[in-house]
Amino acid sequence: MLLYEHPGSPYAQKVKIALREKGVAFDVELPKSLGTGQVDEPFGMTNPRAEVPVLVDGHTSIFDSTIIMEYIEERWPNPPLLPRTPEARAAARMTEDVCDTQYEAVNWGFAEVAVFGRANGALADTLRAAAARQTTVIQNWLAVRLGDAAWFGGEAFGWADAAVAPMLHRSVLYGMGPPPGSALAAWYERLRERASVAITFAEYEAASAGMAATIERFKTGERLREYRDNRLEWMIKSGGIEVVLAGLRDRNIRFPWPNDR
Repeated sequence: MLLYEHPGSPYAQKVKIALREKGVAFDVELPKSLGTGQVDEPFGMTNPRAEVPVLVDGHTSIFDSTIIMEYIEERWPNPPLLPRTPEARAAARMTEDVCDTQYEAVNWGFAEVAVFGRANGALADTLRAAAARQTTVIQNWLAVRLGDAAWFGGEAFGWADAAVAPMLHRSVLYGMGPPPGSALAAWYERLRERASVAITFAEYEAASAGMAATIERFKTGERLREYRDNRLEWMIKSGGIEVVLAGLRDRNIRFPWPNDR
């Protein structure tokens, strides 16, 4: 069992949490070509999008984190991560979808400014403020879905918890965590105590030590940040069209496959 991943990818983190909750042993590999868009080597040949994660189970290769989650649930049904009823399953999947699209885009956009330095001055202030406002909106939505339950699926840790975990954790690291004393903050504290989550977050923290070199590769164009769907939408609607145009001019961003670059 091989997982192509990057410890900083929230999508890979979600998958690793699920595998660890199931007790499935797996190896990880950081693709050398990640961030280049190249598809002419082993990793790229498993996923034309050249994105992580990709799960390789024998002769079966699966990309897209949600499809991987579905595969994991069907391949190793116990302990189940999806709730039992159709209504609860739909709720878990909707929570995952919001996290994978809107929430990820907000975190990603904030990082473009705060970590990768793609905006300065008034523009940076505008984008940071937009990320903070939108983070609050999403976390309020999540708080309603959590309610007074221990986990998003009720009494048992499950699918939605694995999806929310890396997104909320990133917000906390960026100084935009839930209000202290709130139910969502208490959920986060319980979350961090789970072995599957603690190991995954520790891997992310360890990888962050080499972040300076990674940032430089993106600045020079050796690696390209992928401006896909919700990420591109976030940057434009939040006032960052200049960031996109600069990335195109400097050739240090890319769009998803298929493309001509």
